Amino acid sequence: MDPALVFRLAAAGFVATAVVVAVLGQRSPPPSPAPAASPPTTMVATADPHQAALRQCQSLGAAGAEDSECLAAWARQRDRFLGRPQPSQER
Repeated sequence: MDPALVFRLAAAGFVATAVVVAVLGQRSPPPSPAPAASPPTTMVATADPHQAALRQCQSLGAAGAEDSECLAAWARQRDRFLGRPQPSQER
């Protein structure tokens, strides 16, 4: 057999093997399904009454957008976040 032919066959086999290994390396295993988030079984008591009010409003869903207590709680939270003084601190 001609040595040039053997060299070409070996080179072609090497390239084919490299392509197969590269393709197999790019394949990722299927992602495992994420565990379903279960709601907490017990509510953690918060020391901040504003957070408790906001959680209550959150549980109301879209109805919370029309609830006067929720609107006031969100306004207080927004003021706290923006660093605005509380009504009792304005003096």
